[in-house]
Amino acid sequence: MTDAHDPTPPAGDPTLDPFFHPRGILVAGVSTEPHKLGYGLARNLVESGYAGAIHFVNPRGGTLFGRPVHPSIDETPDPADLAVLLIPAPLMPEALEACGRRGIRAAIIAAGGFQEIGPEGARLEAHCLAIAGRHGMRLLGPNCIGVIDSHAPLNTTFLPPPGPAAGDIAFISHSGALCAAVIDWLLGQGFGLSRLVSLGNQVDVQETDVLAPVAADPHTRVITLYLEGIRDGRRFVAAAAEVTRRKPIIALKVGRSEGGRQAVASHTGSLAGREAAYEAAFRRAGVLRAETTAELFDWARALAWCPLPAGGRVAVLTNAGGPGVTAVDALEAAGLVLAALDPATTTALQTLLPPAASVGNPVDMLAGASPEQYAESLRLLLADPGVDSALVIIPPPPVSTAAAVAEALADVITGASKPVLITFMGSQAIQAGVDILNAARIPDYRFPEQAAGALAALTRRARFLAAAGTAQPAPVEEPAARSAVAALLDPLKKERRPETADAPVPVPPEALFEICRVCGIPTPPLRLARTAGEAAAAARELGFPVVLKIAAPAITHKSDVGGVLLDLADEAAVRAGFARLLQAVQDAQPGAAVDGVTVQPMIPPGQEVIVGAVQDPQFGPLILFGSGGVEVEGLKDIAFALAPATPAEAGHLLAQTWAGRRLAGFRSLPPADREAVLAVIDRLGRLAADFPELAEIEINPLRVLPAGQGAVALDVRAVLVVGE
Repeated sequence: MTDAHDPTPPAGDPTLDPFFHPRGILVAGVSTEPHKLGYGLARNLVESGYAGAIHFVNPRGGTLFGRPVHPSIDETPDPADLAVLLIPAPLMPEALEACGRRGIRAAIIAAGGFQEIGPEGARLEAHCLAIAGRHGMRLLGPNCIGVIDSHAPLNTTFLPPPGPAAGDIAFISHSGALCAAVIDWLLGQGFGLSRLVSLGNQVDVQETDVLAPVAADPHTRVITLYLEGIRDGRRFVAAAAEVTRRKPIIALKVGRSEGGRQAVASHTGSLAGREAAYEAAFRRAGVLRAETTAELFDWARALAWCPLPAGGRVAVLTNAGGPGVTAVDALEAAGLVLAALDPATTTALQTLLPPAASVGNPVDMLAGASPEQYAESLRLLLADPGVDSALVIIPPPPVSTAAAVAEALADVITGASKPVLITFMGSQAIQAGVDILNAARIPDYRFPEQAAGALAALTRRARFLAAAGTAQPAPVEEPAARSAVAALLDPLKKERRPETADAPVPVPPEALFEICRVCGIPTPPLRLARTAGEAAAAARELGFPVVLKIAAPAITHKSDVGGVLLDLADEAAVRAGFARLLQAVQDAQPGAAVDGVTVQPMIPPGQEVIVGAVQDPQFGPLILFGSGGVEVEGLKDIAFALAPATPAEAGHLLAQTWAGRRLAGFRSLPPADREAVLAVIDRLGRLAADFPELAEIEINPLRVLPAGQGAVALDVRAVLVVGE
């Protein structure tokens, strides 16, 4: 499988075109003093080779790089459709007004001194946005370094030279300082950038806005993102999903801390942290998530330069046993497997290599392996139908040279249809070989762990493209169910007191069980009893044995206070149980309001899981699945997806959790009804998507009966949050 690099995605919002294809650029704040940023900005723009018009502005006038410096924005000639403003923040409103009068419709605010310094700066930033809005002007920044296109060429930054080498990896970053570091680092790594976009404070143009225009660049094969957050989560997911069908996106999302998240009413709410939402969003959009900056570009180089594998079976070729074992561990940790070599391959390797060589996988050619043996061994491995990709490990060759080995391998790799990554271990002794590989666009890494991670990224990309046809949930029109749920929730909204506006309001159990019923989620019959006599009568109606649960809005987790009694076999047990539950609540929370107890029939034994949904402020509803019962927060055997989940995402929830894998059966336990669980995940996800006022809804436990017998929601809790 190869990646789809050639089809060009739509360029997106045409108002962003001047940032990437300006006919003329106005630079306000230039300086003739080489130590100032204004000088560096002017130098970079001129020396980049930008072919359009360049107009410098500074009230002092004069000349710079053989060009006139105009005293004001109003006095600059045509054409000019992009302004780069490197002037003090207090002067920015006046400059934007002048740009608006001048007909400029795009501006890069390279200066700082805005929201990052506090409320006064935030007010100034809002004022600048209002001015831009009146003139139909788009703003990049403030507090950013601008845009680089190494192929146009175009460089609107003030960074010290040299700029990045022309390449095929784009970098979009919330951090300007990281842009500077990455450019300098890449210069020593043998590859370059196609485009760089520094977003800064994002007063207007955001990360989502620039995805399409960057992806539309024919020189960009991979997009990398450094993200500190996402403003509009669902819009980002939609835009990224459109791009990833054609070109890969890799994101480094920082700021993983969950500090400040308030306690919520359900297990689902407490477990649905910010990072769970990002993981689910990236998975839906097909965005690969890197853990480190180095990983971001390790993966990007492989995706830009390699074909995609057909699967996850890897052959390892080396001249040293230790690095080979290290590679095996790293590959397995990354979710890949060692390929089982065809007997014909091992026979050919035995003929080629010394008798002491190991021709299993990994293949250890021994320290004296020649360049020819490296090349021919790799050719044999790539021809094996059971091999999807190869990892070649080369410590400094003791007999030959790194350059000779690299040249021999390059001849094989450049014509191969399977990806090959090289681990050239060392530094000075292998540099000549590294240079040869870089020139041939063959990714190399210093250690096997890096290469294994990059191979895993290639494999995940291939699997995403293979499953792209199932990217969206199948539409299900259920207007009757939606109307019935709305009819149940509307009275609860109207009963809310003004002083509880925006506060969570528990949904009564009887309403929740009816909501589940109309949504197609099986529940046992439920009766609310306010007296011991009513409880006994309900038990007679439902049939013994029964379950009693306390009905008290303030008690979120009933079992924590002894609020659940199981397997009550007669009326006497029910009456005594009623009294016990009321006393348990008063012991745990004196004075707590109690509506009574609920009575349900006992359900046959089965596997208990949790299915929940919670509204995320950035990405909307999330669906959770995992091990259920009272220890769910301790076990944390859970996984999240955006709701409603696609079939592939629902399958991922099950595959990622022990609870989901156990549905297939475990030891003496028979297989449980997996299809019934998938149906509940789908229906609860749709409910959460249709009714965002359900801030949290959770089925715990969902008892899953043996295969073909269904699943039953034994306990359901939810809260409403409705604004005034």
